[in-house]
Amino acid sequence: MMTAYSSVGARFLAQCAHAPSAEAFRTPTADGGWKSMTWSDTARRARELAAGLIALGVSTEQRVAIASSTRLEWVLADLAISLAGGVTTTVYPSTSTADVIHILTDSAATVVFAENTEQLDKVRAPEGFVGAVRYVVLFDGSHDDDGVLSLQNLTDIGRTHLGTYSTAVEDALAELTPDHLATIVYTSGTTGRPKGVELTHGNWLYLGAAVASEKVIRPDHVQFLWLPLSHVFGKLLLAAQYEIGFVTAIDGRLDRIVDNLAIIQPSFMAAAPRVFEKIYSRVVTAATAEGGVKKALFTWAFDIGIDAVRQRAMGNVLSRWRAAQLTVADRLVFARIRTRLGGNIEYLVSGSAALSPHIAEWFAAAGLPILEGYGLTETTGASFVNRPGGIRIGTVGRAFPGTEVTLAGDGEVLLRGPGVMRGYHGLPDQTADVIDSDGWFATGDIGILDADGYLTITDRKKDLVKTSGGKYIAPTAIESAIKAACPLVSNAIVIADGRNFASVLLTIDPDAANDLAETLVRDNVRQAIDQVNTTLNRWETIKQHRILPGELSIETGELTPSLKIKRAAVARNYADLIADIYSENPSATGVSVR
Repeated sequence: MMTAYSSVGARFLAQCAHAPSAEAFRTPTADGGWKSMTWSDTARRARELAAGLIALGVSTEQRVAIASSTRLEWVLADLAISLAGGVTTTVYPSTSTADVIHILTDSAATVVFAENTEQLDKVRAPEGFVGAVRYVVLFDGSHDDDGVLSLQNLTDIGRTHLGTYSTAVEDALAELTPDHLATIVYTSGTTGRPKGVELTHGNWLYLGAAVASEKVIRPDHVQFLWLPLSHVFGKLLLAAQYEIGFVTAIDGRLDRIVDNLAIIQPSFMAAAPRVFEKIYSRVVTAATAEGGVKKALFTWAFDIGIDAVRQRAMGNVLSRWRAAQLTVADRLVFARIRTRLGGNIEYLVSGSAALSPHIAEWFAAAGLPILEGYGLTETTGASFVNRPGGIRIGTVGRAFPGTEVTLAGDGEVLLRGPGVMRGYHGLPDQTADVIDSDGWFATGDIGILDADGYLTITDRKKDLVKTSGGKYIAPTAIESAIKAACPLVSNAIVIADGRNFASVLLTIDPDAANDLAETLVRDNVRQAIDQVNTTLNRWETIKQHRILPGELSIETGELTPSLKIKRAAVARNYADLIADIYSENPSATGVSVR
């Protein structure tokens, strides 16, 4: 898919010129309210910051890092880097000091935007800053150290520079082509040290144009963006915004997601499956706890709604009686759920991990269709997506225009097209391992492609495990089924590699469990596992399970910042518990260690 623009910065400025007085961003204020910023205001602020970077010596393809949570300042810093011709280098705020040092050194970043002094401390070295870093720009807080600036300091420097060199930003942009590097996204990774994925301006421009070509997102839409912008999924949504011109309300506070939905009343929101699982869990648990007529009505409504979703998926027309029942269910149950989530959502978007088909059906029944998609950091975040009116639950949809797909002999998904990365930064051998001479990128995912081009991902190639009896098991499908069967379960980790049977480690969502007795929690979990076991092959069935003492977390290294499970870390942290499961005399099945 061709684009007329040479860089992300040029595309952004074109959008600003197209609708200067229209709202671009919405951000929370200290008093609990929200304020808006127009496209022209955004352009002015980003341009001043870009000029400040240029005055500090940032030039074409020079690396500038951002270590911050999702907030408006992250967006402005990213835009400023692009307008200055630099390369945004991503750092999750939860990244350890050791990995921060690796990322900054590996990328040769010269400037770092840091959210606060906690992030600043990770950049310090006895002789100044780590690596090639010369300046740190703080979003919050102040410091008297040499080389540490506030965002306002950088703005002032930029204004002064523009007073002398009024075309500084335009001159920097004129140097760029779509082949120039725009971003190095360091993958948090489920194993090993972070690798830098090199994405060009052409990569981002292609994805923005591809999303726009679907005509799904309109300029009058409002997006609620909370995803980590150090992750490619979040940045992709910004590229789409610059192409289409919709409004983004931005707030990265995870504990505010549901409350913000009610306040912002967005048209759409993208999220990882864990967020949809939590919403599902809270709603179902609350309805169940009410008991009596309300619980019966809730259950009846979703039985009707899910049946309607399945009938329509098969191309069947609902009978008049079923359609009438669905209308009643919508009025009494589904409409209330939609209102709680803002009342204006046309669709939700899921990516980053596999979405349980049961969760997808549940949301679809409530009139909240989820467009599940698929992509990797190495393919600029998205390669496939389900479209409204053509959703096939259980699949990740069809490829974006311009993206080619084929399956290798072992079922691995191979992709080729303008969304594929330039390569891994400084790692030519690893790049050659995944991109062949014909440009095909090996995703590492196993999939099935149907006659209509819909792709189903069955598992990660490296996550497939083999029991000691030689049988292969795909853990992800079993884990998703358990979470769908028991709303109390927040995470499930199947253990089976090299073992003579499969077991599972579970965590319980404290919000869903509330004050439930531990015996009731264990009973619900046991019933769910029994239910799932009836759908599995004999060698896949879960023979034992353990409930962990708390939720997995990013801080303990058990989750990536995009909420993917680091299986090796979980296995390491709970090695004694796993050893007990497979000992000759294990403790009682399902004993909770909460």
